[in-house]
Parts: sequence; structure tokens; C-alpha cells
Amino acid sequence: MFFSTPLILVLLAIIPVLLWTYRRRLKARRGGLSFSDISFVQRLKPASALKYRHVPTALRTVAIGLAILALARPQTGTEGAEVMTEGIDIVLALDISGSMGAEDYKPRNRLFVAKSVISDFIRERTNDRIGMVVFAGRSFTQCPLTLDYDVLLGLLDQVEIGLTEDGTAIGMGIANSVNRLRQSAAESKVVILLTDGVNNTGAIDPITAAKAAGALGIKIYSIGIGKEGGAPIPVDDPVLGRTYARNRDGSLALTEIDEGTLREVARITGGFYFKATDAEMLSHIYQRIDALERTEMEVIAYSRYTELFGYFLFPAMFLLLADIVLSHTRLRRLP
Repeated sequence: MFFSTPLILVLLAIIPVLLWTYRRRLKARRGGLSFSDISFVQRLKPASALKYRHVPTALRTVAIGLAILALARPQTGTEGAEVMTEGIDIVLALDISGSMGAEDYKPRNRLFVAKSVISDFIRERTNDRIGMVVFAGRSFTQCPLTLDYDVLLGLLDQVEIGLTEDGTAIGMGIANSVNRLRQSAAESKVVILLTDGVNNTGAIDPITAAKAAGALGIKIYSIGIGKEGGAPIPVDDPVLGRTYARNRDGSLALTEIDEGTLREVARITGGFYFKATDAEMLSHIYQRIDALERTEMEVIAYSRYTELFGYFLFPAMFLLLADIVLSHTRLRRLP
């Protein structure tokens, strides 16, 4: 609770003055009579008017205090700001194929670093709905579009290699993301696609999915992740332990990125293609996308207050009425 006009509360200082004045008047009115024997006086019971003679003054004093509090306009409520924004809907399409376990990114592997960078990206956004699609041999929605970033971050933390069959269905990842944004009413709709491979499975190829995105006004930022020359693909075998994928001729299989397709996907939709060869570059790319996709916000301040003066004024009026009634009836004082 607070007071709209707190300076009025200075008037509370008159209450001690009134009490002091009342006490002075009581002393001034005291008189005396001479009796030869006061035993009969001691046996008399005090009249109710004498016994409760201070009640009217107490009622009047409390009423004045309450009235002053009411004049100061006590209020309760909140102040805030309503943010009006055009809004951006963003879908994060993340590759979780086996090659994302390649250990050419420190401190662990590509997926670990990607999740860390994406987490930072999410925390930097405000007032945007963000969803997440993951893909390997198949694609599925890990989180629908939401403003609850805590839920989104929790679901991102659960993402790991092996959630679905292996493979790299980039086209299906894009198509699933487009489907999530298809009915969005946001002014800007964006897919941030991160992959380290070549489309090798799925019913829809990346170019076809990109054309569908472009037709719906959805922009795609594509990111190719991995060092130049590729990296070995780790395979965790329950018997042999950690091994690395090999080609049919026995040579070590290395990751490769279809940069031409990723560039074309971005071009078709009016986005950009980025190549991230290390963790620092990947972080920089997400920061750049964060800067590119910002909305202008209009902030409207508002205040919502509830007046509480009635809780003080009505009791004050009741006490004053009680003072008047008692002073002219049972507690009436003779001149």
C-alpha cells in the first residue's frame, strides 16, 4: 500500500497536540469541595458519564487520524509496461545424426557445442516465439512454438544423438519446420537450419522444401558445421566400445557438408548461408542472426491502482457519529 498524496500525512502531527490540549483542559477544570467527613463519598459509585468521560475524545481522535489517512489517498496496485511488437516466429532445425558426434569441436563434440550456442541464442531473445525441430533419418518436433523459454531450454537439454534412426534428412527437417510456421501470423518467420552433412534420406529433398518455405514467406538461415576436410564419425559399439565409421573399402569415413545445397536453400528463401569451422565461429554466426532478426518494440506504460480511502473514511465517519451521539446522550457533560 502507498499514498497518492503523502504530504497530507504531516497533518497527523496535530493528534498529539490535540491530546495535549485535552489533558491541559482536564487539569484546568478540576475543582474542590470541603467535607468534614468523606466516608459517605467513598461509598458512592462513579457515574457512567464520569467513568467513560474520555471515550468521546478517543473516538474523535481516532476519527481524525483515519480521516487524514483517507485524505492522503491510500492505494494499492502495480505499474508496468505493455510491450507491443510485430513478433518473430523462429524454428530451430537441428541435425542430430551420428556425424554430429564428431569430436572436432571442443570441449566435446559438434552437438554439444551446438546445443550450448543455441542455448545462449535463446536466452538473448525476447518476445519471440521459438520452436525446435530435430532430424536424423526422420524428423520430428522437439518443441512447438512457445514463449516459455525455460521449457524450450529444458527440451533442448534432452536432445541427443540416437533419438531417431540414423541418416540425414535435411529436406524433412526443413519441411517439418515450414509446417510449424505455415499458419503463423507473425510478421517475420524464420528457420535456422544447422547440419553437418548431406541429405541422404527422406521423402522431400531440401530444394523442394525450401521452395515451399519461400512461397510462404519463410526465411531460412542455413549453417554448415564442421572443420575443413571433415572429421571421423564416432560409433559406440556395445562390444567393441568407441570405434569410427568406415567406408566399404575399409577407409576411415569422414564427414562432408553439401554447401551448394545449403547455399541454394538460403538463397531461395532470402536468407544467408554460414560455415562454422569451430565453436567460436558458430557462436558468432548465431550472434549475427540474432542481430539480423530483431523487431522494433513499442512500449506502453500503464498503471493500475485501487483506491483504499473508503477503508479509512467510512470508519472515521462512524466514529464521529458515535462521538456526537454519546456526547449528547449518556456521556453528556453539564456546563
